[in-house]
Amino acid sequence: MSDKTLYLIQSSFQQTDAVLNQLERLYTPHDHIILMGDAVLFAQDLRVSNMQHVAVLENDAEILVDALPTQIQKLSYDQFADLVLDFKRCIRLN
Repeated sequence: MSDKTLYLIQSSFQQTDAVLNQLERLYTPHDHIILMGDAVLFAQDLRVSNMQHVAVLENDAEILVDALPTQIQKLSYDQFADLVLDFKRCIRLN
């Protein structure tokens, strides 16, 4: 395992813009990001599209009107649990 970090973005809709600005300063290409809850509504955001390893939970993706961008992966709860176990460091931004 490397120094990769898992970022869980669980902010309200109003806070997500500020959280993504903060994430831009922290993010490195080997990190993984999961947009959760209202933060999923920012899946089309340019800041998110410039990042690799971005995912949303399948249940959270149901609130989207448009399709997810191709670079964003949908995760089941089982896949999410497996992904979390791959990381030593997990940071929740809300």
